[in-house]
Amino acid sequence: MSATLYDDRPCALGEGPLWHPERQQLFWFDITGQRMLSRDGDTPLEWQFDEMVSAAGWVDHDTLLIASETALVTFDLAEGESRFVAPLEADRPETRSNDGRADPWGGFWIGTMGKSAEPGAGAIYRLFDGTLRRVVRDVTISNALCFDAAQSCAYYADTPTRQVMRLPLDGDGWPSGPATVAVDLRAEGLNPDGAVTDAAGNLWIAQWGAGRVACHAPDGTFLRALACGGRHSSCPAFGGPDLDQLFITTAREGLSADDIAAAPENGCVFAAEGVARGLPEPRVIL
Repeated sequence: MSATLYDDRPCALGEGPLWHPERQQLFWFDITGQRMLSRDGDTPLEWQFDEMVSAAGWVDHDTLLIASETALVTFDLAEGESRFVAPLEADRPETRSNDGRADPWGGFWIGTMGKSAEPGAGAIYRLFDGTLRRVVRDVTISNALCFDAAQSCAYYADTPTRQVMRLPLDGDGWPSGPATVAVDLRAEGLNPDGAVTDAAGNLWIAQWGAGRVACHAPDGTFLRALACGGRHSSCPAFGGPDLDQLFITTAREGLSADDIAAAPENGCVFAAEGVARGLPEPRVIL
């Protein structure tokens, strides 16, 4: 199984793909390029920001909640204007936002990390009911934020540990106990990056440096892998009219000029049809 090229604009650090269910439109980010990208049919779209941006959730047809390196903001797609919602480690210039995703309760989870991946400099937060609260501390590279179909747990990864964790949640979506290991990739030496769950409860994990997204059952068993054209696959998202397309962002970060010349599709977005059926991305309730 392999994915094909969806958008040929290379990103230095592609991340945060979001399929907007009302607009039937994919959005994604080039974190270090400080931009958000999309498409309107065959027309490429792009928005430039004055600081790094990394992830988003949808609030309504024309509004996204976007995570930047210092804040959570709403962004009006029609007007191109941002409005402050909450600070995000704004007093720590050494960190930035990274992976993020809306939860089934209307909350939004966002991870941070050191700009040079300083050990333990990051954390994971949840915005819910007007409050931003830290739920995981001492994270180096926050990733793999997603939620099981039964709404019983959240998944996350601290990429250097090479483990994806399962965090039990209560009826309001808050952590209700200690995290346990859901997927252990240490023996294979694989690096979990962004992740998403499908309607069957399986976990699709982008593996940085491996050029693929791997599918694992809820018990952690490896099921299959989908190859993509970028070595640094960074995050998957289900989309399309029937939610049976898997979009995958990739990155050029850390690749040499020779690597990029040999494979210029590194950093682009890829898509595969019919690999599985996803779940609609939940609305963020502010």
